[in-house]
Amino acid sequence: MNRIASTAVIALGQLALVGVAVAPQLSARVLGDTYVVRVAPVDPVDPFRGAYVALDYPDLHHDPSSSGDGGDLYVTLVEDGGVWTAGEWSRERPADGPYLACDDRSWQVRCGIESFFLPQDRAHETERLLQDGAVAEITVDARGNAAVVGVRAR
Repeated sequence: MNRIASTAVIALGQLALVGVAVAPQLSARVLGDTYVVRVAPVDPVDPFRGAYVALDYPDLHHDPSSSGDGGDLYVTLVEDGGVWTAGEWSRERPADGPYLACDDRSWQVRCGIESFFLPQDRAHETERLLQDGAVAEITVDARGNAAVVGVRAR
């Protein structure tokens, strides 16, 4: 195989890996339905990671002792007073209804909505908004992949 063909194959392989890495977030943003959940700040802007706000979802907390070993974890979403909250947590993918596909293999349950990246000037503004009470708009696709698309005042 000549050098140009080898370089093209390597470049296409790397491009495919990038596509696989962003597929869940992209799928949620393009194909997902929008849900509003209560949100709270976790920590300030980290200069090493860029302009982002780490988010916590008070209505989506999980008791790890109730589900055994870490792994894939699913939480159904139920509407409560105009916002969506956690329903049932399960190791089995729900058959229907809105749900989040999460992972609890580390010290934290991760559902893909823990960070919200935005321009530096808006990150500080959003942090102040979160301290006063806010909701996040998330999109969730049919497979439970989720993405944060906005944060606004309650």
